[in-house]
Amino acid sequence: MWNLDFQPPQVIEARVLTRMPEALRRPVRSEWADANKPGQVVDCFLEGPAFDNAGNVYLTDIPHGRVVRVTSSLEWEAVAETGGWPNGIAIHRDGSLWVADYRRGLLRVDPATGSVDTVLGHRNSESFKGLNDLCFDAQGQLYFTDQGQSGLHDPSGRVYRLRTDGGLDLLIANAPSPNGIALDRDGRFLFVAVTRGNAVWRGPLLADGSISKVGAFRTFFGTSGPDGMAVDADNRLVVAHASLGCAFVMNARGEVTHVVKSPTGHTITNVAYRPESAQLVLTDSETGTVLCAEMPSPGARLFAQR
Repeated sequence: MWNLDFQPPQVIEARVLTRMPEALRRPVRSEWADANKPGQVVDCFLEGPAFDNAGNVYLTDIPHGRVVRVTSSLEWEAVAETGGWPNGIAIHRDGSLWVADYRRGLLRVDPATGSVDTVLGHRNSESFKGLNDLCFDAQGQLYFTDQGQSGLHDPSGRVYRLRTDGGLDLLIANAPSPNGIALDRDGRFLFVAVTRGNAVWRGPLLADGSISKVGAFRTFFGTSGPDGMAVDADNRLVVAHASLGCAFVMNARGEVTHVVKSPTGHTITNVAYRPESAQLVLTDSETGTVLCAEMPSPGARLFAQR
């Protein structure tokens, strides 16, 4: 007889940490909303949480092209305007914010001055489809997703690696909507949230830098799919789901061990751990709210924290 010891996941109730102030919201029509939320006026759509070592969390407001900072005392400040549609943020060891911008490509923002410069605007003169999310490995190489409008009808989304010497590697070219991206704690496996395929893909990174045997690590359901991701110190993967109102925590076998439930909206788009802490923050983009939850383990150390 099979001895299958499946346990139901533990439920963790998130709480509201802070909400974008009305003074910062922009209740005006935007081209982003016309394409992605037809008929709606979207005053903000939060994404890309990333903590600096001082405990400030940086967020993007996609439709209005903004990067904002929430201080440790929960004060909101506008940092920069990219002139595009910024999404994911990864913080470099030098303190700069690297931003995946759907319109402008890979950008770098100085959080002290708000200046914006382009790291990579195209590949071999070909425009990107629309960058979405990014993460650094321990050596400072950058992995990022090029999602665009790809999906099951057009599985042409891409995943790249930008090496520290400036070389650009195309790792995956057939993903139906690559979105969130993360590396396991030891940098041996790459995880990609394939939103419109409603799955998380996992691929071993080989010694020569190539990727092999990419497979579906976990599949989901819903009108949207998995989005931003984070990894904890025990090598569990946390996956935000953009239509189910929660984030899923999975062990190395892909089993869901915990579910973090939102008390507000259903559009949970991204997650990040506060440095040296077991507190997870989640963006509820639908309501412009930042949530938080106490997790079983602290987050894995990131490139900026090493």
